[in-house]
Amino acid sequence: MRHLIKIFAVILAIGFALPAAGQDAKPFSDAKEINLLTLLPTPPANDSAQMKAELAEILTLQVTRTPEMSARAVADAEENVWRFADVIDNPKFTKENLPKFSAFFDRIVETEGAVVDPAKDVWKRPRPHLYSDLVKPIVPLSKSGAYPSGHTTVGTLMGIVLANMVPEKKAPIMARAWEYGHNRLVGGIHYASDIEAGRIAGTVIAQTITTHDDYKSEYEAAKAELRTALSL
Repeated sequence: MRHLIKIFAVILAIGFALPAAGQDAKPFSDAKEINLLTLLPTPPANDSAQMKAELAEILTLQVTRTPEMSARAVADAEENVWRFADVIDNPKFTKENLPKFSAFFDRIVETEGAVVDPAKDVWKRPRPHLYSDLVKPIVPLSKSGAYPSGHTTVGTLMGIVLANMVPEKKAPIMARAWEYGHNRLVGGIHYASDIEAGRIAGTVIAQTITTHDDYKSEYEAAKAELRTALSL
C-alpha cells in the first residue's frame, strides 16, 4: 500500500510540474535586438489632425461594417496561426496533426509580444474607445497601448513565415494576413496608423529571426511536417 502511495505521489508531482501547452514557448527575439522605438515613427499626437481623421475612419466603419465583417473581426481576435485555416483549406491543418508546426508558431506568437509590448508601454497611445466615448468596439477590450498593433504585427509575421513554407499559396496567405490586421480597425480597437506600424514591425521581425540558428532548425522541421501533412 505504501508503495502504491509513493507511486501516486510521484505521478502527481510530475503532472503538476508539466507546463501547459504553449506556456513554455520562448520568443526567437526581443526588444533588445529589435527596438521598434528606433524603427517606427512616433504615433500621431492626440490633438493632431491625423488622429481626428483616423478616429473618423473608425466611426465610419462602425456604422458601415456588415455582420460578416463583424464576425470575422471578432474571430480574428485570436492570436494563432490556425486563423489561416480558411486559406490553407486542408483538414490536416490542425494543432493535433502538426505538433512541431504548432510549437514553432507558439514561439512566433511569443516573439511578437517580446518585441512589441515594450514599445507599446513607452508610447502609450490610447485605444480608440479610451480616446472617444463614441467608439464601441466589438472585440475584447484592451488597456495596453494601441501603437503598434500587436495583432497586426503577429498576423503579418505569421503570414510571411507561413507563405515561405507554402509558397504555392503565398498570395492568399498574405491577403489573409492583411485582412487579419485590417480587422483590428473593423473591430474598433485600433487606428489605421497602428495597423501600418504593425505590418512594418511584423516584416522586420520576420526578416531578423531568419538569421537565428534555433529558428532555422525549428522552421525546417515545422515546414517539413506541414508540407508532408498537406501532401505538398
